[in-house]
Amino acid sequence: MIRPFAPGFRIPTDLLLKAYASGVFPMAESETDPEVFWVRPEIRGIIPLNAFHIPKSLTKKLRHNPFDVRFDTDFEAVIDACAEKRDDRPSTWINGPIREAYVQLHYMGHCHSVEAWREGRLVGGLYGVSLGRVFFGESMFSKEVDASKVCLVALVERLRQQGYQLLDTQFTTEHLKRFGAIDVPRAEYETMLAEALVGTVTFTPNAGR
Repeated sequence: MIRPFAPGFRIPTDLLLKAYASGVFPMAESETDPEVFWVRPEIRGIIPLNAFHIPKSLTKKLRHNPFDVRFDTDFEAVIDACAEKRDDRPSTWINGPIREAYVQLHYMGHCHSVEAWREGRLVGGLYGVSLGRVFFGESMFSKEVDASKVCLVALVERLRQQGYQLLDTQFTTEHLKRFGAIDVPRAEYETMLAEALVGTVTFTPNAGR
């Protein structure tokens, strides 16, 4: 952890992007905590894009196209859903300053959402930061079984299509390991990060063309 911001302080977007470029990201103790602290893990989670694995049960479900998968149609609804309390998570690390900063990054073209919709309802999704050829996954949610998993598959397809080199998950979980997530030491991660920050790709197909 690195020093927190003072209460009421807004996170400058240029500082936030510089933090990501150096392997650091912000968190809060809870949604009501006015402070933000910086995290630089000794062990970092990534999903190698060339070794992404889709579990068999999910492969079967994907054949039926269970959700309408969309990109960036309601970013604010996605981050709000990621911040909602759940039975297994009574609090969240997404507070006001973090929400505000990532919404700003979204409108700047540096933050994106993948969304699962069914019958006009947002039932799952994820969001993350795009910088260079790196996508930094931030958070995901599901209100229906497998909704966030379907979004993760769609994300990896998009990243491969657009020429991304690195998918950062911050940490690994048993859930992410099923998709091929691995742990890498900080020094190795920062070497990978530096290489993937060289060059530019766009998350949205045909953007700027």
